[in-house]
Amino acid sequence: MVRALFAEVFGGTPASAARAPGRVNLIGEHTDYNGGLVLPAAIELATHVSLRPRADSLVRGCSRERGRAEAALHDPPAGDWLDYARGTARVLFDTGLAREAGFEIAVLSDLPEGAGLSSSAALEAATALALIAASGAPEVAYERAELSRLCQRAEQEFAGVPCGIMDHYAVLCSRPGSAILLDCARVEARAVPLPDRLEILIFDTGVERALRDGRYAARHAECERALEAARGVLGRRLASLSELETSDFVRLERALEPIALRRARHVVSENARVRALARAFEQGDLGRAREAMFASHESLRVDFEVTVPESDALVEDSRALEGCVGARMTGAGFGGCTVHLVETGHARAFASELARRFRARFGREPRHWTSRAAAGANLI
Repeated sequence: MVRALFAEVFGGTPASAARAPGRVNLIGEHTDYNGGLVLPAAIELATHVSLRPRADSLVRGCSRERGRAEAALHDPPAGDWLDYARGTARVLFDTGLAREAGFEIAVLSDLPEGAGLSSSAALEAATALALIAASGAPEVAYERAELSRLCQRAEQEFAGVPCGIMDHYAVLCSRPGSAILLDCARVEARAVPLPDRLEILIFDTGVERALRDGRYAARHAECERALEAARGVLGRRLASLSELETSDFVRLERALEPIALRRARHVVSENARVRALARAFEQGDLGRAREAMFASHESLRVDFEVTVPESDALVEDSRALEGCVGARMTGAGFGGCTVHLVETGHARAFASELARRFRARFGREPRHWTSRAAAGANLI
């Protein structure tokens, strides 16, 4: 379909095409840029791109969902969706992975924008694979982990989002049926198979969030201030908040101002919950999985303050529904989505009842999706 869209808009055939999935983070929120642990999984919703290099420096884009956009390759960011493709291209050109030229790009996606499911990372990853292929480079010419760093750099430098490595790594490196336990400081990962009897349900709060709106950056800055304060109190070098020990909080509780203390406490406790959830999956201990996921949401609500009434209601209402293994807010917060792990035999009834309760409380129908853990990005 994306090749047909390309032909309809630009004429002729594209030089390459790629798909990249969205991702849902099962646990480990706001730990990635704090040098911590995360446990994301790719989902079946995805973005597809097709593109063709041009002889000049113009970049022309057509997205079925976001409309048309056009800019010169080296123009400053315009604040539109094409920024993510242009930024990715410029980073690839700088590193020699793709030939420097403008291009035409067509995009199809069933990933909802602003829902916290990594629609931007998916666009960047698919664009990167397609650009490299169009330049004639084989896939063995680069490591997926390194490509995820380059896509992260594009989002940081060109889109202005101080994001961590998680989204891009998950989108590019996921395996079917598994989550990824990723150490974001070392960029070391291993697959964690998910129990076959579980399905991933994703509910959209309907509160659109945008990483560019400043609140994400504000939390990032608060963590930096907390880190600097912790260094002063403890008198030792710390590369990130994730290097704090639980025992450090005896001293930190007396010295850090309340916001810094809460942000640091969330990061340290969330890293412990990531380890606990990974072990729970590997050992088939769904009771421990439930405990970790609900505790994660509570920490995000109280200590990191990024939940909204809609996400709180979706998580709380899940507790009493049959088949629910765990639920929490997922993504940066301030809206976006919640993730629910549900036993397969109960998934349909669970989704129906949770939607009914949401509708009764907020007066609108929540979008929701069911997925299994999916494969990472690939050429098509």
